[in-house]
Amino acid sequence: TSLSTSTLITMSSHHWLLAWLGLELNTLSILPMIIKPHHPRATEAATKYFLIQAAAAALILFSSTLNAWQTGHWSITNISTPTATVTITIAIMLKLGIAPTHAWYPEVLQGATMNTALILSTWQKLAPLTLLYLMKNSLPNSLILTIGALSILVGGWAGLNQTQTRKIMAMSSIAHMGWLIIALNMSLDIATMTLAVYILLTTTMFTSFNITTTKTLADLGVTWPQSPVLFVTMLITLLSLGGLPPLTGFAPKWLILTSLCHTKLFMLSVMIVIASLPSLFFYIRMTYLATLTAPPNTTNAQHKWRHKMSHPWALGPTMVMAGLLLPLTPLMAT
Repeated sequence: TSLSTSTLITMSSHHWLLAWLGLELNTLSILPMIIKPHHPRATEAATKYFLIQAAAAALILFSSTLNAWQTGHWSITNISTPTATVTITIAIMLKLGIAPTHAWYPEVLQGATMNTALILSTWQKLAPLTLLYLMKNSLPNSLILTIGALSILVGGWAGLNQTQTRKIMAMSSIAHMGWLIIALNMSLDIATMTLAVYILLTTTMFTSFNITTTKTLADLGVTWPQSPVLFVTMLITLLSLGGLPPLTGFAPKWLILTSLCHTKLFMLSVMIVIASLPSLFFYIRMTYLATLTAPPNTTNAQHKWRHKMSHPWALGPTMVMAGLLLPLTPLMAT
């Protein structure tokens, strides 16, 4: 099913038609998972997702055909037509949900279940990013850096107004994708590490939200009595998503900023650091709501109307890695 995408793109001998086929298979495979709850919101989310992904795939097919018509080859790694390069880049940004083509992304995540939202935020990013990796030498640098900075800004500012955890994670994803494509412009190694850390942190957060059934910010206040250890590690993961220094999330931002400074892009560095402050603010606001607005004691009710929580075996290691991988930064970056 959706596993076929990355395989097809890898096996496609860098051929645009097979890459397009893989993207279409990927879209059609995820639609039943989005629509599975049989709820009007899920139907709406699946329709939006289908329309956006189909439009982006059509743009990719159009641009690659234009490139093949003018150059005589279908190679992904060598696109020499400026119009085709810019159009394909914009189409991939649309697929990834990067600003300014981001408006569909929070809505689709909000209409999906937590597990489906996790897949949309992690696995579904791999195929478009694979195409960006292959196109690295042909990418329009100034356009990529501008879109990256805009995504970081939009992801932070738009997230300030949200109360739903899935929408907050969507805005967080938009901001992180901004960092990722800026890293892609600098170094593939740093970009790969940024993607790995992003997937690790996002998986940890969505799994924690799913276990504790935390769907809104108000739900965070009653999470403590269910599992104090899970609760504390979830808050540490939130701060790691914000990129605070002793935690794992700081590593990719540190390397990206170092790389930008080495290439004398000081203004861009300052701009994206300032733009990421609103993101950090709403992560810290979530930890504040969770820790300081509700007393850490058991409920006063005679019966505790709570579901028995399941603890997936992988959650422990991912939470440890989400907080403690910063000392391994030199190892991860090479």
